[in-house]
Order: sequence, then structure tokens, then C-alpha cells
Amino acid sequence: MNFLSKLILLAGVGAVAGGASGATNTRPQLSITIKDGNFTDIEGLDPTITWENSALLDNNVVLNFGIDLSARTTNLASLPRKIWGRASHHFGSRYALSTRLEMDVQRPTRLDFELTGEDAESDVQFRLLGRAPTQFKRLSQARVGFVEVKKGFDNDGNRVTVNPRYNLDYDRADVVVTYDADDTLIKVTASQDDQIVTISQKLNDENMISPTIGRDGSLSLAWDRRLGEENTVRTTLNPNRSVDVEWRDAAWTANVNFPMDEKDLSGATVHIKRDIKF
Repeated sequence: MNFLSKLILLAGVGAVAGGASGATNTRPQLSITIKDGNFTDIEGLDPTITWENSALLDNNVVLNFGIDLSARTTNLASLPRKIWGRASHHFGSRYALSTRLEMDVQRPTRLDFELTGEDAESDVQFRLLGRAPTQFKRLSQARVGFVEVKKGFDNDGNRVTVNPRYNLDYDRADVVVTYDADDTLIKVTASQDDQIVTISQKLNDENMISPTIGRDGSLSLAWDRRLGEENTVRTTLNPNRSVDVEWRDAAWTANVNFPMDEKDLSGATVHIKRDIKF
């Protein structure tokens, strides 16, 4: 399928879904990344536009689809970056199933897929990630790369979750166990090679701290500060590595990374995103 055919197909899907029952308005989203600390000219900017839409199809199937576009390019063929679609369905009030497909337009021979499911009554969720060739004759080469299951339990009003995960690409397995007790959340991530513990403590309605300790002695500290409705700042200190700041203010999101191994801020990276709805 050539580039023109892909655009025609996408336009057709958008037209059909836009006229379907329960279709929502388009929601273009603009993201601007300042790369490599280059704040002086437009060459340091990497703006992208994400457009997405949704529709309610027959049998209560919810369809979401979208496209990522490069906002700064001189080559029409490189304008689209990713095309994706997700179909979701609830079976009664207990089961839910969702499938997501994504294709990198610059690498059209591969299709990434995600399959998620949930059993609300048993408090069980699963997720499966994989990839497959786009050529129909090579679909037998489809491969699963990652799988995880999450099971929840209630313990005297507190919540415990157990989340085993397995990465088939790297043959690595681990398990994440969380214990949520009101103002305290304990998270343990354990594998054969490493164990990491995060303890999040809510100090008040505006502040929460979350130290993380690794088996090798590594330490990081996150501070979440609520500045108002839809306005939060998260600062993460990784000693001798970096300081990361994420500021969310309604439709605006700003991420700043300051490496600590540099004598100046030339290695800083800034990412600014604005969600524009029509």
C-alpha cells in the first residue's frame, strides 16, 4: 500500500466514524519538544500534532482512531508519523476487551498490536503487546513481546495488587506488588536481578513525597505538589544523575530534564504540550 492509498484509507475511516452514532468531535493536540538544550532557533524545535476521534459502532463497540503528524517538514511523505486505532467492547457489566493496532508510516512493514482484557468481578486484568508484518502472507510471523496480569485483593479496607510481568524479547520476568492504605502506598518491584521499593506518603491535601530505594543502594526522591485544581508539579531528584520536573496546568504539560553530570544546562531537555479541543 503506497502513501496515497494510506491517506485515502484514513480519510474514509474518519468519514465513516464521524457519521456513526455517538461520534465525538476531533481533538487535535500540539506538542513541542525543545531538543538538546537548543533554545536559540527553530531547528531545536520538534513540533508534532496528534489528532484523534471516536465513534460508537454497532453492538456497542467503541472505536478510537488517530494520526500523529509532523508539524515541521518539507517532505509531504514524512508528514504522517503514526496511524492507530482501538476497538473496545464490554460484555455485560463484568468483562471488557480492547484491541489496539498502530503502524509507523515511515516503517509500513510492521504493525504493533495491544490486547487488553478485564474481569471486574474477579478483579483481574491482563495486557499483551506484540508486533506482526503488514503483509498478509507473513502474518504467521506475528510475535508476542510482552505479557502481564494484574490481580487485586481487598485487605481490611486496604487494597493489595499483584502484577507479574514477562518480557519475551529479553527473557526477563518481574512482579510488582502494591499495598494501598489510605495515605500510604507501598510499591515493590522484584526480579531475579534487582528489587526496588517505593513508599509514597501523603502529607496533606497538597503534598506527597515518594522515596525509591534500589537493592544496589540507588536512591531517588519525588515530591508531588498540588497548586490548585488541575495544576500539579512533580519534581524527581535522582542524585548524581538528573532532576526531572513535570508541570501539569489544565491543558498544558511541561517536562524538563536537567542532567546533573553537566557543568551547564546545555544538556537540558524541555517538552511542552498543549491539548487544543474544538
